[in-house]
Amino acid sequence: MLDKINRWARKLKLEIIAIYIASKDTRTPRMAKLLAVGVAAYAFSPIDLIPDFIPVLGLVDDFLIVPAGIALIVRLIPPELMAAFRQDAKAMIKPSSNWIAALLIIALWALTAVVIILIFLGRIQY
Repeated sequence: MLDKINRWARKLKLEIIAIYIASKDTRTPRMAKLLAVGVAAYAFSPIDLIPDFIPVLGLVDDFLIVPAGIALIVRLIPPELMAAFRQDAKAMIKPSSNWIAALLIIALWALTAVVIILIFLGRIQY
């Protein structure tokens, strides 16, 4: 079950990146571009059809509307173009860059912890 969810999430990530690439391409139909803007606006908007504070239902609309919008955008883009955009998206996803970002974040947290400890011990005046 968890493996299936992970595969779905990876596919969704690839589709989102491909749609981003498609939105910048002049061959992409205008309606697909407009729908992409609408889905992105809905996903990032603090206003939902069903407010998030309503248990379960508040999050269900996000899990249904956004993927449905993505699926509709993909259907509006010609298949041969979408295949090319997916190839470009695969090329953009580099696992090594994730490790570099993770190491930078860990280093920043470690540095922050050291500074806090030194302040606490009185070695650094704040």
